[in-house]
Amino acid sequence: MFIFLFTLTIGFLFIIFIVYKQFKNQAQQNRKLFFEKLSNYKSDSRPLIIGFFHPYCNAGGGGERVLWTSIKSIQTKYQNVICVVYTGDIDVTKDEILEKVMSRFSIKLDPDNLFFIFLNKRKWVEDVRYPRFTLLGQSLGSTILGFEALKKLTPDFYFDTMGYAFTYPLAKKIFGCKIGAYVHYPTISSDMLSKVQEMRPGFNNDQLIARSRILSAGKLLYYRVFAYLYSLAGSFSDIVMVNSTWTKGHIDQLWGVNSKIVYPPCDTASLTKLPLEDRQRIIVSVAQFRPEKDHQLQLQSLSCLLSNYPNFQQGPEKIELILIGGSRNEDDKDRIQKLKELCKKLNIEDNVTFEVNASFEKLVYWLSKAKIGLHTMWNEHFGIVVVEYMAAGLIPVAHNSGGPKMDIVIPYNDNITGYLASTSEEFATKIANVFSLSEEKYKNMQINARENVIGKFSESVFQELILNLLDPILQENSN
Repeated sequence: MFIFLFTLTIGFLFIIFIVYKQFKNQAQQNRKLFFEKLSNYKSDSRPLIIGFFHPYCNAGGGGERVLWTSIKSIQTKYQNVICVVYTGDIDVTKDEILEKVMSRFSIKLDPDNLFFIFLNKRKWVEDVRYPRFTLLGQSLGSTILGFEALKKLTPDFYFDTMGYAFTYPLAKKIFGCKIGAYVHYPTISSDMLSKVQEMRPGFNNDQLIARSRILSAGKLLYYRVFAYLYSLAGSFSDIVMVNSTWTKGHIDQLWGVNSKIVYPPCDTASLTKLPLEDRQRIIVSVAQFRPEKDHQLQLQSLSCLLSNYPNFQQGPEKIELILIGGSRNEDDKDRIQKLKELCKKLNIEDNVTFEVNASFEKLVYWLSKAKIGLHTMWNEHFGIVVVEYMAAGLIPVAHNSGGPKMDIVIPYNDNITGYLASTSEEFATKIANVFSLSEEKYKNMQINARENVIGKFSESVFQELILNLLDPILQENSN
């Protein structure tokens, strides 16, 4: 079955290669027409086009902050570089996208030097389309979407900022682009392979497969075939940037490259203005209600805390856990309802508040009141929200893995900046440690955490690093 699947995939890619070759002339004509429309462009020489492949550019998350900050950096330095964004957000206009960028990130972009190519085939990369073999389905689907983008306008430099590596051979070998990648997380990793091999259940390895040796062996073979194809596709990249030490380790191993760590720009400037004083017995969790965020572990940790440390329930301030996150669809709504039912089962419903699709103002309010920022995702590739906790004056208690472990919750000036845990018991103990600190020790940790993230994860540091890496390519056609 899996040999057949592998053969089918190779055959599919070969057919795509043959068919796409026939459309190259049309793509060249579209590029010529694009330049003709730039008759009023401020430069006499033909500009270099950098195309950002970001099908969900209007989402408003951390990945989008990377996209818009990159474009802002290029616009500020280069007058002869045209930025183009390929997006599947066909229900909004260019003006509406730029307005959201300004309101969400406070990033003002030059509209005259920024173009959008709206794509109609984004459905091919949506996970709901592939109930089985999701990774392979989305990856092969991305080549269809990538072809639509490249045919409509072929850039000089194709910059994938969402992780669609299967589009690289297409962009490089058929359309002749140089390839850049900013990788937020590997599509597949050795950790995923290990989980299946060890028959451990998880959000990407359900109980049915984890209990069966035959099904686990089959899924492991599928993962290995996919990992090979993913490695092959990634090897076509010319410049590779990654968001963390954890991501670098996996990408370098898979793609055979020497990627550069460019930490994503985080909103440290505005959050550092929040006062450090008058914090309450409040734990804040900021995460979309997705399976991998493991909100169940947060509720179990709170239950364990209240059971093991009953003294925290005494006095005027009870411990509160505020779950702040976005609900995107019916699946998310169902997860939220199940979490509320778990709260009742654990008898902690009076200690938990759900803030679903909260406004930015509400988010900042809770960040200004809470003492602890909780993050329980296993192998979080980076962890922007953990950085935001620290900038806002909260003490992070994060999962002992991935980006939080390797890059963020680490000592600063030989002083700890937060805590790491893996199990509900460990999380309960670490939370208790924070609430047991004296005011002086708590404030010292706040200051250490804040100073650590200011100097490491700011927008200015990101802009400097990304321009240094892009300069050799962008200077080729710049004035």
